[in-house]
Amino acid sequence: MKFSRQIAGRLVRHIGVAMLALPALALANADVEKNIANSKNWATQAGDMFNQRYSKLNQITKSNVGKMQVAWTFSTGVLRGHEGSPLVVDGTMYLHSPFPNKVFAIDVETQKILWKYEPKQDQSVIAVMCCDTVNRGLAYAEGKVFLQQADTTLVALDGKTGKVVWTVKNGDPKLGATNTNAPHVFKDKVITGISGGEFGVRGYLAAYNIKDGKLAWKGFSTGPDEEMLMDPAKTMTWTDGKMAPVGKDSSLKTWKGDQWKIGGGTTWGWYSYDKATNAVYYGTGNPSTWNPAQRPGDNKWSMSIWSRDVDTGKVNWVYQMTPYDEWDFDGINEMILADINVKGKPTKALVHFDRNGFAYTLDRVTGALLVAEKYDPKVNWATHVDMKTGRPQVVAKYSTAQNGADVNTKGVCPAALGSKDQQPASYDPNTKLFYVPTNHVCMDYEPFKVEYTAGQPYVGATLSMYPTPNSHGGMGNFIAWDAGTGKIVQTKAEKFSVWSGSLNTAGGISCYGTLEGYLKCVDAKDINKELFKFKTPSGIIGNVFTYEHKGKQYIGVFSGIGGWAGIGMAAGIDPEKSTEGLGAVGGYKELSQYTELGGSLTVFALPK
Repeated sequence: MKFSRQIAGRLVRHIGVAMLALPALALANADVEKNIANSKNWATQAGDMFNQRYSKLNQITKSNVGKMQVAWTFSTGVLRGHEGSPLVVDGTMYLHSPFPNKVFAIDVETQKILWKYEPKQDQSVIAVMCCDTVNRGLAYAEGKVFLQQADTTLVALDGKTGKVVWTVKNGDPKLGATNTNAPHVFKDKVITGISGGEFGVRGYLAAYNIKDGKLAWKGFSTGPDEEMLMDPAKTMTWTDGKMAPVGKDSSLKTWKGDQWKIGGGTTWGWYSYDKATNAVYYGTGNPSTWNPAQRPGDNKWSMSIWSRDVDTGKVNWVYQMTPYDEWDFDGINEMILADINVKGKPTKALVHFDRNGFAYTLDRVTGALLVAEKYDPKVNWATHVDMKTGRPQVVAKYSTAQNGADVNTKGVCPAALGSKDQQPASYDPNTKLFYVPTNHVCMDYEPFKVEYTAGQPYVGATLSMYPTPNSHGGMGNFIAWDAGTGKIVQTKAEKFSVWSGSLNTAGGISCYGTLEGYLKCVDAKDINKELFKFKTPSGIIGNVFTYEHKGKQYIGVFSGIGGWAGIGMAAGIDPEKSTEGLGAVGGYKELSQYTELGGSLTVFALPK
């Protein structure tokens, strides 16, 4: 009898533990999912976890968007590049700024500042921020606001008071590591990356527990299998036309000596999550240095698309887009998850518009390569991607490695800032098209030998950028893309790069900002039909977002020129110094004739 009671007691305890564990497992994302499901909110940086940047709000339509007026504005008090967008959750807007990374909570009804957080950061951090002092935004979950500071401190703030709940250090600025990415909340983790590829930082993705900030896992981009959280027998990659295990030491074998330790592959982009696969999807950046002669080999796994298990960080599959990157085609751009027809077959797809000028469609479950096509026809550094090997076929004339150090390779398209940089694209489930803000820019690229010194620039190349020759004369296009066939459906030319993230809505519109400072909304079915245009106080490199309050839909966007394209203006660099700002200053010198520094939010609505 005693034995039976003991067994019964154990069973009750086990069942109790199981019952407690099950809701935690099933509902770990409950708060974020609830906030996303309410389309009145803009609860994540992309509006959802699939990075689609689509809203079901439909009060503002293609027939009335032209009547929009400014509803209210807000100044952040910071004059640098304003990337990302605010969040709106249940009537409160959470707003961020570039360095010093202020955070504001604002009542959207009254525009009253409910609280403000301004961290005290060492000004020396600015010197190791590659391409302006940008910050790409906040995350919100379970009553906490998450901020990734430039000095790598990840902060959890109380959403009601702004008081610090916990902080954790994610990197070391003395080694050149900084943070510009937005943190993302998936399940019970806050996921963040690291910046600093131009300082020889070794990239990684890190997951911290929402509750207390403790490190759950960290997966590196380069190095030994165990440090990448990679299983040589189970982690898959595209090989000879099919998926196969990566094998032992898949990264180490592709680097000369210990170069992988300062090998780049940083992770400062946008991340997506699929509950069905329990995977976080993201991209890794360029290898260090920009002089390819100093790092022979494929430099795995820089320049790659990754699928990792959110609970453990283990790598499900990985695909390298640009082996042995010779042009700084940093691969961090967002992974958009969408269920679409690919070559006539229903597919759980991942769509990625890479800096290298190719748009990739992969099976997000298996990692299989399905489509890889140019999304700017002027891309010339490679003819095509070999679909069996997955490798781009490099044109010898534009190979900076083949031409050698101290040789200026001219006319490479796209430039290092890519056919698209961090500015996120959107997906419209009604048209089944992707709306992509792009750069239409080429470059001259001259590598040179550079020595590594911790905390000092480790670039090793001189660049000059300019509008794509023999084209429309501008530096940007806004395009509609069919990811199932790999074809451009429509193109709208712009004078400067479209460095703003786009937004699509159920109202049939697609909106984006321009470097001159215009917010534009176009017909999603005909993007050359411009329906709305308004000049904001400064150039736009922020992402367009929307929310609803008291039955009224609002559309908003940051303005504040900066980022890589606007670094000349943001940092006050002489525009005649054509190779400064990693080549962008000379390329965008005309910008100063169209806009000025700023730092503000402009919110629009239909008139009463």
